[in-house]
Amino acid sequence: MVRPTLKKQIPNLQEAIKETAWKQIAEFGATALSLRAIARELKITAPAIYNYFPDRDALVTALIIEAYASFGDYQLVARDSLPREKMAERLYAIGIAYRQWAIDFPQRYQLIFGTPIPGYQAPKMEVMPTAARSLSALVSVIDDLRVANMLQAENFPPVQPAFEEHFRIWKTYAGDYDISSLSVSMLVWSRVHGLVSLELAGNIPPHGADGAALYRYELNLITKQFIKENK
Repeated sequence: MVRPTLKKQIPNLQEAIKETAWKQIAEFGATALSLRAIARELKITAPAIYNYFPDRDALVTALIIEAYASFGDYQLVARDSLPREKMAERLYAIGIAYRQWAIDFPQRYQLIFGTPIPGYQAPKMEVMPTAARSLSALVSVIDDLRVANMLQAENFPPVQPAFEEHFRIWKTYAGDYDISSLSVSMLVWSRVHGLVSLELAGNIPPHGADGAALYRYELNLITKQFIKENK
């Protein structure tokens, strides 16, 4: 009897490997990720995985890129659900989408923003294009505010010259935005990121009927702080 080929058993083995890896991360954490355990789960040989991912780090990198892509999709869909001139509403919608993605995909959130995996160093040039895109929705709205003379960020501290090269690399993959827009975006991101990270870890109490009132309160503060009122 001829044994069925792997392609007939698992039509898209590469995606099956990643899906199984996410399940493993959800159950045991990213540090326990094991190619051999994934092979056992899929009932395939370890060398079959090596055809797609030569080692654990290659698989982790693929998962990080996948997570950033999903994160970016949420942000861009939220931004584009509103007309470009509705900048305040767009900023708020992006913030809501940030938290929702983290709640929907906590393992993906923790992989890209949580505790580093011992011994793993993400290859920057592989990860950067998708990582930069994931925050491009926020930066684009902040830059639109700047161009419209509606960005309220007087006396914002300048970036140290040694770090400007990082922003230049970022622009290569996510758009040629002004460095001041990038800087303000980093501060906005850090504020929502802090609240979401604390919430996922169970370190802040829920507020309001659905537990999200404190987060929405912060989004409103951010909007009022950085957007000039029309006079």
